Order: sequence, then C-alpha cells, then structure tokens
Amino acid sequence: MLAVASFVRDGRWQLPLAAMEAAVTPATRVLVFCHPHNPFGRVWSRDELKQVVDFCRRHDLVLCSDEIHCDLILDDARHVPTVTVDEAAKERTITLMAPSKTFNLPGLQFAYAVIPDADLRRRFRDAGGGLFEHDLPGVFGIAATEAAYRDGGPWRQALLEYLRGNRDMIERFVADELPGFGTTHVEATYLAWLDARCCLPREPYRLFLEAGVALSEGSHFGAPGYVRLNFGCPRSVLQKALERMAAAVR
Repeated sequence: MLAVASFVRDGRWQLPLAAMEAAVTPATRVLVFCHPHNPFGRVWSRDELKQVVDFCRRHDLVLCSDEIHCDLILDDARHVPTVTVDEAAKERTITLMAPSKTFNLPGLQFAYAVIPDADLRRRFRDAGGGLFEHDLPGVFGIAATEAAYRDGGPWRQALLEYLRGNRDMIERFVADELPGFGTTHVEATYLAWLDARCCLPREPYRLFLEAGVALSEGSHFGAPGYVRLNFGCPRSVLQKALERMAAAVR
C-alpha cells in the first residue's frame, strides 16, 4: 500500500514516480493513468505527462490514459491530452473518453477509445474478442453524445461555474468547521478528497454514514482514513451534508 499523504508537496498532489518505479515487475505491461486525476482532482501539466510517457517508454508499457473528466477543469489550466506530448506517446497511448461525467449520460452507456497507432489499435480490438463488433452503443447514446458535444458548450460553462462554487464552499467549510481535517485544492472533477485521519481509530466512512452522509471509503483507494466527497449536487444538499459531517465530528 502506498503512503498516499507523502505525495503532497506545497499543497498539491505530485506524481508518485519513485513508487511507480518500485512497482514495476517483469510482468507489468500496462500503466493505467488518470488525467485529470480521480480522486485527487489534479490536472497534470505537460511536463508531468512527459515524465509519465518517458516512464512507459523505459519500461515498454502501454499507457492507458483515462481522460473522462477532461471537460471538467475548474481552474484556468488547460487539459493536455496525454497522446499529444510527443511521438512516443502516439505509439503507446490508449485514450479513454466518454460524455457521461460531464453531461450526466452514464445510463446511455456510450464511451470510446482513441488509439492513433494502427498496431496498438489492432491489439486493443483483438483483446476485446469481438466486443467492439457486436456490442455497439445504442442510437440514443450516439445521438445524445453528438448533441452534447455539438450544442452543450453553454450548459457546460454554467455547470463549471456552479461546481466552482461548490468546491469553494467545501474548502472554506473544511478550514473553518472541520478541525484536524485536510484537503487540497480541487483543480478538476466534482470530487473532493478529504484527509479525515484525525477521526481514527474510528473509520471516517462509517462515522459519516451513521450521520446520513454516504461518501466513498478511502480504503477502496488504498488510503484508510480518507474519504471522497462528490459535490456534483445542489448547493443546499451539499450544505446539509457538510453540516452533518461537522456535527458527527463534534
């Protein structure tokens, strides 16, 4: 298990490059990379992405870049697709995308992969065992995705503004009302990663669940004592949840 807290420097989550090097074995074939990161909310820079691509080149790994949250960047940073870093990235990167997170379309079960390299694309299709020929998305999923990407720009901008307000509320509340808790600035996604280790040995997830707030358990991410809070909800609901959390801690 990685020491998650050690990856924070100057209030930002950092790439765990040393831990990545230590984790590679002769059997390692793929690096699954989350960009922007869930649950940390980090938007990786071009320089950081270059380090990841170089790591995969050194170890001859396929780089599977999950970029499903790339349309939900809350600050001024610009999303840099991993595959655009350099030519080596194009040769080994599989980019996974979907409109489901941004436009709330998961029920339509539409996602896609972008694979520039022809040989890697063939290997990807072969590994699917015919999945991509016989389990095609439904027409509603295709139509909704096309409409979202074509016409959803103004709606998405309004969504981002609302999520920024929710994020800022959480960061203020943690600082003012949850002593001993920690959080880092959420640069993207609608997920806040809270350091609730001050509650231990009581499991924070159970503590808040008993107070009527269902969060994601940190141990599922290899980080006991942390919880993930989904703030993609009405602000009034978020306020009530935060107040219940503070009451539970008190």
